[in-house]
Amino acid sequence: MNDMRRALLWGVFSMSLVMLWDGWNKHTGQPSMFDPAPAVQTAPAAVTGASAAAGALPSPVGSAAAASAAALPAAVQAPPSETVQIETDTVRATLDTRGGSLVTLDLLAYADHADDKRPVRLLDRSGSRVYTAETGLISSTPGTALPNHFTPMTLRPGPRSLAAGEKELKLQFEASSGGVTLVKTYTFRRGEYAVDVQHQVTNAGTASANVQAYLQLLRDGNPPPNESSMYFTFTGPAVYTDAGKFQKVEFSDIEKRGATEKPDHEVRGDNGWVAMVQHYFTSAWLLSDKTQREFFTRKVDANLYSVGMTVPLGDLAPGASRTLDARLYAGPQDEKKLEALAPGLDLVKDYGWVTILAKPLFWLLDKLHGVIGNWGWAIVALVVLLKAAFYWLNASAYRSMGKMKAIAPKVTELRERYKGDPQKMQQEMMRIYREEKVNPLGGCLPIFVQMPFFIALYWVLLSSVEMRGAPWLYVGDLAQADALFFTIPFLDMPVGPLPLLMVASTLLQTWLNPTPPDPVQARLMWIMPLAFSVMFFYFPAGLVLYWLTNNVLSIAQQWMINRQLGLKH
Repeated sequence: MNDMRRALLWGVFSMSLVMLWDGWNKHTGQPSMFDPAPAVQTAPAAVTGASAAAGALPSPVGSAAAASAAALPAAVQAPPSETVQIETDTVRATLDTRGGSLVTLDLLAYADHADDKRPVRLLDRSGSRVYTAETGLISSTPGTALPNHFTPMTLRPGPRSLAAGEKELKLQFEASSGGVTLVKTYTFRRGEYAVDVQHQVTNAGTASANVQAYLQLLRDGNPPPNESSMYFTFTGPAVYTDAGKFQKVEFSDIEKRGATEKPDHEVRGDNGWVAMVQHYFTSAWLLSDKTQREFFTRKVDANLYSVGMTVPLGDLAPGASRTLDARLYAGPQDEKKLEALAPGLDLVKDYGWVTILAKPLFWLLDKLHGVIGNWGWAIVALVVLLKAAFYWLNASAYRSMGKMKAIAPKVTELRERYKGDPQKMQQEMMRIYREEKVNPLGGCLPIFVQMPFFIALYWVLLSSVEMRGAPWLYVGDLAQADALFFTIPFLDMPVGPLPLLMVASTLLQTWLNPTPPDPVQARLMWIMPLAFSVMFFYFPAGLVLYWLTNNVLSIAQQWMINRQLGLKH
């Protein structure tokens, strides 16, 4: 048993070092041992050239795909365009008259972590990033090109900023092609990140027209700017339906999938939405329920992917019109606002397998913040409540560990006496455990019971956009690493009081635990906390505050129980 335990501990320790080294490689821009090499940070050709123009347009999935594919434009040169910038109290956006697409979007309430004097740029079309929102029309009639996101559109006159006292700002784009006229109207509202996008389609020709609309989000496969590689958050498309629920789609899965291969997500329904998800922020196309739609995810060009929906508008007789009302959300992953916008949209704040625990924990954290008024102290209060809820469970674990510490000298003496007879040694150790009424696993089981709750709280703090810019004592932003003292240049390691206190508390907690009789295990007890402590220097301050508070409370409880048992330390 001891040999097996020793092998297991060495395996865990070795794997931990491998994972730490791999995380460090990714943090410093080196290739990962487990993931593909990161994509080159360059703008795909589809942004500036026309080599991928036809491929950038979605062809509908399902029964109409074959008919619609022939109608895709095969542009050889990108048409001329102009851009217009608008501003509200929440966003500053740039729209392109080519297709009436939304090509940049700044979130004015959130500072960029690389430069706190400028806002976070969510949507972008630049030399290093591509992330845009596009819509248009396609026809099932071969050779018919309807207004799409490559079509030059006319921007109607109107205001370009939200005036004081005004509640909304409207922009209208108009274009005609293939006998069909499209009027696209954006409505930005005060205090909101959701933008209404109305498509008014009129058949101005002399023959009936079968029309489909599409809504898509186009994005490169690079991680968000300034994203830490010391922890993982999902970046990529997501599809939601009542039937399939929340389905994330990895860029790598799209890359591997053939053009004709059916995707793993739902492909049609009369409900649901599509989104591009990244740490703290998201964009999503939303439609009202009962509107038939088909979902797609696809590779558009090298390191360029899209997720979207096609919506059949049916046959339009000459002179007939049809309107499609959609909504584009582009902003923070605010759970309450997302829940109000569409069923399941709050799931873009991805807690993974601990969602069932994480959501009520965030609800409680939010309530505590409402009372206390500071996110840092709300974190401390929540950890205190969790430790109180598990007090008796922890007490049982610490008593068991205390008893193990008390009999440690006897166990050590047995190991020396019977080191040549492992079987006899195990028998004698079990006898001591029975006589002293000690359960060797008694200190582990209570910890395993509560571990999912503390893992869930970890994901709550890592995923909550509310931590961005939230101050606590000397910390200016709980979503960034604590670097109060200095940053070690060649390691790019920030150093501040929180991670240093975290290391000290971890070592103190190790000292309070019973020392294993096996010298190898005893050394690992000290080496492993030190190895893992390196990661805390790179973690957001809010996460380190949570872990430090948990450690301090655990140490206090363990110290009291050790005193009750008459242990020296």
